[in-house]
Parts: sequence; C-alpha cells; structure tokens
Amino acid sequence: MTRSSLSGLDALLQRPSCGALSGPVRQALLDAWQPPDAAAPPRLPWPVLADTLDSLALLSADEAVVVAALLFDLPGLRARLPELPLGNAAAAVRGLLDGQDAADQVWALHAGREAGRNSEGLRRLLLSIVHDLRVVPILLARQLACMRAADRLPEEQRRALAQLTRDIHAPLANRLGIWQLKWELEDLAFRFLDADTYRHIAREVDETRVARERYVEAVKRKLSAALATHGIRAEVSGRPKHIYSIWRKMQKKQLAFEQLYDLRAVRVMVDDVAACYAALGIVHALWTPIPSEFDDYIARPKANDYRSLHTAVIGPEGRTVEVQIRTHEMHAQAELGVAAHWKYKEGGKGAEKSFDRKITWMRQLLEQAQDATGPEDLAGALDAELIEDRVYALSPKGEVMDLPAGATPLDFAYHVHTMVGHRCRGAKVNGRIVPLAYRLRSGDRVEILTAKEADPRRDWLLPANGFLASSRSREKVRTWFHKLDRARNVQAGRELLDRELKRLGLQQADLMVAARRFHADSVDDLYIQVALGDTGPSQVSRALLEAEKEKNQPAPATPPLPRPTARRDGIGKSDFTVQGVGNLLVQLARCCRPVSGEPIAGYLTRTRGVTVHRSDCAALARLSAAHPERVLPVEWGRAGSGYEVDVMVRAVDRRWLLKDITNLIAQEDAYVLNINSDTLRDSGRVQLRLRLKVNDYGQLSTLLGKMDALPGVDEARRMG
Repeated sequence: MTRSSLSGLDALLQRPSCGALSGPVRQALLDAWQPPDAAAPPRLPWPVLADTLDSLALLSADEAVVVAALLFDLPGLRARLPELPLGNAAAAVRGLLDGQDAADQVWALHAGREAGRNSEGLRRLLLSIVHDLRVVPILLARQLACMRAADRLPEEQRRALAQLTRDIHAPLANRLGIWQLKWELEDLAFRFLDADTYRHIAREVDETRVARERYVEAVKRKLSAALATHGIRAEVSGRPKHIYSIWRKMQKKQLAFEQLYDLRAVRVMVDDVAACYAALGIVHALWTPIPSEFDDYIARPKANDYRSLHTAVIGPEGRTVEVQIRTHEMHAQAELGVAAHWKYKEGGKGAEKSFDRKITWMRQLLEQAQDATGPEDLAGALDAELIEDRVYALSPKGEVMDLPAGATPLDFAYHVHTMVGHRCRGAKVNGRIVPLAYRLRSGDRVEILTAKEADPRRDWLLPANGFLASSRSREKVRTWFHKLDRARNVQAGRELLDRELKRLGLQQADLMVAARRFHADSVDDLYIQVALGDTGPSQVSRALLEAEKEKNQPAPATPPLPRPTARRDGIGKSDFTVQGVGNLLVQLARCCRPVSGEPIAGYLTRTRGVTVHRSDCAALARLSAAHPERVLPVEWGRAGSGYEVDVMVRAVDRRWLLKDITNLIAQEDAYVLNINSDTLRDSGRVQLRLRLKVNDYGQLSTLLGKMDALPGVDEARRMG
C-alpha cells in the first residue's frame, strides 16, 4: 500500500462530511483499502470525491449513503463490503451501489450507445430509486462535483458532461424538489454549453449588484418592521437569482435584462401556514400587488411538492419587487427536496406519504415499461417526465394532475387510470364540453365523460390528429391494440390506409413499395404498423408519392441542356423547372390541379404554353397517347404562394358544419377560394365542394385527415 493512497483516504475520512461514519466503519474502510492498480484507476480524483461527500453532507446523508458513495468510487473497497461492520445497513448499501451501476448504463443510453441493453439499465435505475430514493442524491452530488471540476476536461468531454447534466440531472433534481443542487447544476451546464450568453448575463448581474442589494436592504428593513409591528415573527432575506433562471425568463417572456422585475426579490420565512397568509396581507397592504403575478403554491403545491406563496408588488420608488413567503419547513423542503424529510425504517426501506408522492411518476413509468414495445419507449417516457414545462390540471374533486406541456383531456383520462382513458368518449373543461384534442392549461378543471365499455380509437394514435401529447398515454393505447388478434389489426390498418389513399387519389399505388420503405415484410405487416400507430397513413402516402416521383424521374439529356425556370400568372418563376425549354408560359392544369410534392408532367399546348398535370391524370394520359412528343419532364421548384385543389366533403347536414370546416381550414393556414353545396335528397346529408389553396401535399394530407375526423363528416377527399 502506498503512503499517498493511505494518506488520501485517511484525509478524506477525517473531513466533516464523513461525520456520519461511525468509528468502527471508518477504521474498517482504512483497513480494507487497497491502492488502485493500473487496470482499475479510481473513478474520481480525490478532490472531486471529497466535493461529492461535502454535497452529500449538506443533504443530511446518513452512513449508508456515505459508504455507498465511497465504495462505488474507490476500487478495491467494494469487494470488501461483507467485512464492514454495517449490520442491517449492508443491504441498503448494496441497493445503493446497484442504483449507481444502473445509472452508468443510463448515461450511455443518453449518449445513444447500445440503446437496447441500456433500456434495461434505465429500468434497474428506476427500480433502485423507487426502492430507496437515496440513490438520487449520490448521483446528483457526483455530477455536481464533476461539473465543478469540468474546466480541466477537454472541450468535447466538457460539453458532453454539461449536456447530460442539463438533460437528466438538473430536471431530476427539480422533479424531486432538490433545488439546492438544481440551481448550481443548471448554471454550470449553461456556462459550458453557452459560454458567451452566460458571461454576458453574469456581467449584467455583477454591474447592477450594488444598487440592487442596497434597494433590497431597504425593502427588508421596511417589511421586517411592518411584520414585527403586527406581531409576526419572521426572517426576511434577499433571494439570490441564478443565471440560468434569468436567461430562461428572458427567453420565455421575450424581455431584456433590465426589464426583469424579479432580480429584486426577498424571501419571508415564518413559523406556520397561518402566518404565511398574514404576512401576505401585510405585504399587499404595504405595496400595491400585481394581480397576474400571484401564485399560491401552498393551496396547490407543485408536482415536486414545492410549497410557497409568490407575489409581486410595486415597491419603493415605483420598482417591482418579488416576494416569496413560506414556513421554515417549506424552505427546507424547497432547498433539500426529498432529503428534507427522509425517514427510513431499519434497512433503509419505507417512506412517508409526501415522500411517496415524489416517486409516483417513477412507479407509473415502470408499469408502462412492462408493456413497452421497444427499448426506446421507456427512455422517451423518462425524457417527457423530466421536461420542466408542465401543465397542472384539476380533477372535479380538486386533485392536481401533473401532465406534459400540450396535454389533452385524453391524456388527463389516461393519467387518472388506463381504463378511464380506454372508456373516454368526451370531456368537459371548466364546465364546457371541449374536443378531445383540446390543449389544457394549468388550472383547468377537467371532467372525463366515459362509456360503459372500453373502446379506444385507432385515430388517437395519429400525431396529426393531436389527441395525445404524452408518450405514456400513447403507449397505453398501442398496448390495447397489440393485444388484439392479427386479423383484426390487419383489417383495421387496411381501412385506415384505404381511407387515406382514397382521399388523395392513390388507390392504385403499389403498397409493397411503402412496405419496403418501412421495413415491413409484407403489405399485411404494413397494415399492422398503421393499425398500431407505428406508421401513420400520411407517411405511407408520402412514401408512395416519393417512389412514384423517383420512378418517373427522366434520365438526364446528353449533352445536358440548360434548365431555365418558366412562369405564368399566379405562379412564381421558381415554382417549376421544365427541362430543355425556356421562356414559355406555364400553368396548372384545371382537370387535376397538382399540388407541390406530387409527381407531375408537363404537356406543351399549341397556344397556352405548358400545362402541368399530375402524372396519373386521365386527361394527360389521353393527350400523351395522341401526341407523346408533347409530354415534357417537369419538376417542382421552390415552394410558391400556394396551389389550388378541389376537395369534396360529405357530411350530416347539421348546424355549424360549415363553420367547423372553415375554422379548421383557417387553423391549418390554408385558404378557401370557393364553396358549393348540394343537399342529398331524403338522406339528411350535404355534399360540399371546396376549392382550397394549400402550400404543399403534406398540408393537404393533414387537412383532409382532420376534416374526416370532424363530427358528422362521412368522407373528406380530394376530387379529380
């Protein structure tokens, strides 16, 4: 054993951060330590390991956590675990070590390596966390120590470490409420990933620091005096603002640095909840409140159990000041998260209810993982859960549901329970019936309308329809249909795809071309992909059009001739390229009205220049049979100002039908040029013929799909 290794470990164990270790355990670690050889270098340098233990001490780490951190990072010690006098804590240490092993595989998954194997690592990590949340502070403390020392790393490694921190560690710290580490992890990652912006904001903060601190001191004195006058015992302090949070607010609200009001902020800490609201009343009596900037996170805590009152007021000198009011217990919880109230039974198992609430989402992820169809599903679900932009909707009983941004009432239903989602037939938001694709906002009160039988719809899986924003909800729907027999999935996929191809006039296309494109062994397998939502009907139709376009692509002439652009009224000069022909009038054929992206061909007329037809146009076929020499190769050029297309809609003749259709067209950024309607006698139905202007084929496909999903619509398809 080298003297330097012994002195390094000995010095480490003497630090205050190792105060949780008992004397016998500390001595056993020294006795068991063997210096690392060349094949097994230490995972972290001594200073970084010491920094890790210091962070764990701030989080009130116990002996099992400190031992697990040491054994994981010091080679040679882990094998000696049975020799350590840990008693019943030995099992907990083994679980914490397993969690750190699994985390290493997850970081590899994040880097895109060996995704299939590392998905199992993600499951193991989540299981370890659910079993013992103390895995998380070890991971976060190690990452923070590594980030603090990242200046010494090569640029590529430093950026990779910062990217991992921003994507995984900081959001995980936020999700579990460990803000003391979250802020520093975010700031360090921001510093390495966007150094120029970081330095600019840091300079701005530093330049205004003296005046801001003087102003905050004046606010603290006045507020402290007012609270004392009313007999409220309170601790008033300035609240530090972190650089990454400043940048996020500037981005989110499109504000310049000098327009941010919450750089001037104070925090009030009192003894109990009643005093919180009493202090709030005093703050609002002293200064004029800004109503839109008040948040009551005590009555409605955040998903990570964060509780506090936030308000903004017009303070002295007419300047805006942000005030946070909370109890001392709430403050400890906000800073330390789960570490503020860990209460473990013997052996490190069990937790109190608030502790349990923080890991509910992990348990739900693990339940989803049991039915996941691919290794990327669980990773995608974890990414969605760690996104900080969340929506907090309310059930009729006032329960808060934590959902990803963009969530719909259908996502809400699946969040409540899988069978509630399967049985969902409608929803009310704030007492008003809304479509299932409605985008929820924080504070919305949602009531789900259900049927007796579970009967999810396959079009819920189509992203273009916008029914589901949560990958977890989408996986539950896919799982339902996976359990159906093959014949039913084939039939359902055929119906979905036939409807799309009929809408776009592609009924005669060779589906094996698309099957090969999507790695399906047969057309039936392609139908199953469509039925399960793995491949959208619009993706198939686009692949068929691209294949047709490639097949009709003419061979280059020899020698190559110039390819000037042609123009006509209403079409920009770069909309088409006609091979070998210049200075000719070019116009769209009225018989088929091709749309950008479709296979096309030109026909040279005697008096009207070149007319551009769809390749499968019947009129073009007749003309080319009579005069094949007049058919010219034509390609789409730069997207123009729009393309006209005729659409037919057949639907129940109901009130507001036309309004719903035109609103949908406007939402999709298309234009109505003309509408004709005919009532179908004795059927209660109406047939609408619309001439629309769309940007390209993709927009047309999406628009037709959404029209087809409108209530009462039997069919929406392209004409011609």
